[in-house]
Amino acid sequence: MTDSTERIATNLRKGVLEFCVLGLLANTERYGLELAGELQSRGLIAGEGSLYPLLSRMREGGLVATRTEAVGGGRPRKYYAITETGRAQLCAFASVWRALGAEVDSILGGNHEH
Repeated sequence: MTDSTERIATNLRKGVLEFCVLGLLANTERYGLELAGELQSRGLIAGEGSLYPLLSRMREGGLVATRTEAVGGGRPRKYYAITETGRAQLCAFASVWRALGAEVDSILGGNHEH
């Protein structure tokens, strides 16, 4: 990737990351490292360090709820679950994303180089 392409990709990832987290939580709760691994495998974050501040802001904003559970005598895991407010935000984002994506696709059409 060129520097310009990487900058564009980074900015787009930052803009959609919160909604990708909500999407991953839409069907089941997950713990932090599980979320980080999924997002990393999809190329949406570089490392888990960037995820936890986002999860904290999302919790403060009422988009996710947390619970802590001790697992096998090890360090307790914090599980994240989407809230009704989070679901409403995810639905709104999905609607905007589809419409915006369709408009961008129609504008770009064949007017870009590969």
